[in-house]
Amino acid sequence: MTKLGRWALLIALVVVVADQAVKYWILEVLRLQEGQTIPVFGPFRLTGVWNPGVSFGFLQAHHDLVRWLLAAFSIGVAVMLGVWVRATGRPLFAVAVGLVMGGAIGNVVDRVRYGAVADFIDASPLHFPWIFNVADSAITIGICLLLIDMLRQDGRARPQGKAGGATGDAA
Repeated sequence: MTKLGRWALLIALVVVVADQAVKYWILEVLRLQEGQTIPVFGPFRLTGVWNPGVSFGFLQAHHDLVRWLLAAFSIGVAVMLGVWVRATGRPLFAVAVGLVMGGAIGNVVDRVRYGAVADFIDASPLHFPWIFNVADSAITIGICLLLIDMLRQDGRARPQGKAGGATGDAA
């Protein structure tokens, strides 16, 4: 395994541990119930929601078959990203992949254990309608970093123009 591959796995592990530790605290220590809201500070609240879908409530999985298909798909994506990081050799890409993998695995753990994902971070007073969790945040940040990495690579891949800035053939 490459050094960047190890970094991606370490980041994924940190995300999974952080996600599950926070969910443990929310569910077992704080005992936040479905629909219960606790003000935290400013516009942020903790609101208990069980999400049978994927990030931000998309693709609701109310049937066991769909739940297991979502879990298998998430694991497949994590494995595919792990293989992909070995081929790129780019640090930002490795960080992004680690975040996405960790978030996907963190939510799979919930889906397998509970049949749904525990969501609780509520910023609805900021007109953000979704309730989410640490894993969703890692996935979102990871995808943003993947886009930045792709844009950086796209900029490097473009041919440089000749002196004066012309990039096409003379007519």
